[in-house]
Amino acid sequence: MKTNTGEKSVSVHLEQLQPFEHHPFRVVEDDALKQLAQSIKENGVLTPCIVRPSPYGDGYELLSGHRRVAACRLIGRKTIPAIIRELDDDAATILMVDANQQRENLLPSEKAFAYRMKLEAMKHQGKRTDLTSTQVMSKFRSNESVGSDSGESREKVRRYIRLTYLEENLLRMVDEGHIAFGPAVEISFLKHNEQCMLLETIITEEATPSLSQAQMLKKLSQEDKLDIDAIFDILSEQKGNQVNQIKLREDQLMQYFSPGTTPRQIEEIIFRLLDEWKRSGGLSKK
Repeated sequence: MKTNTGEKSVSVHLEQLQPFEHHPFRVVEDDALKQLAQSIKENGVLTPCIVRPSPYGDGYELLSGHRRVAACRLIGRKTIPAIIRELDDDAATILMVDANQQRENLLPSEKAFAYRMKLEAMKHQGKRTDLTSTQVMSKFRSNESVGSDSGESREKVRRYIRLTYLEENLLRMVDEGHIAFGPAVEISFLKHNEQCMLLETIITEEATPSLSQAQMLKKLSQEDKLDIDAIFDILSEQKGNQVNQIKLREDQLMQYFSPGTTPRQIEEIIFRLLDEWKRSGGLSKK
């Protein structure tokens, strides 16, 4: 079967597919995936996946179509249509990132590692290009290109990439919405042992750094003055924006949502329901 681009797709057994190495995008078995599985069950796979011959032996490395593959496995389907392309590691990385970064509700960590992988692949391609070629990009131009492809500014891409230097538990807190993006970028400059001390203090004090506190932590780290006592002193300060703050326990909140629902989706649902409640009369309704 030929696609709109004129490429021929072939039927590939799912057992022949291997994940792309260090693939940063997650596939969650949520309602959207189940709906996709039902659509495939009724109509088949309308858009072929994109794969390349595995560089490690038999089979194929999956570049685009991870959710379609997961949906097929969910309904017990054994094969999937795929376009096979001969690509080197850098070209495969760029295609994989571009094909997946348009998905909705990407986590900060997914964007961070995707941008870093694509930027490194583009820089590698530049190194292999003749030095007189206009295809050779400076770091500035590469960042700019990654940003324009994804709808982000060059500076935003740079800040996202900084998140890849966070200790994994701190990065998980960013994904879960416990640490805001701005402070997360600042604390990514802390040394690993300093980040571990910060994590310990966050857990024991049940407090995360504001932007100004994160900047203070970064400054002390650069001056080699950051220790556990300094971290405790900074995080124990009262945050102006936490006065009378309402806190919702995650374990209680998540019982109302499907696994894999992102913090952004939860926030949108809560405020939509509150708007409906307000329109119905809210607390003033007798």
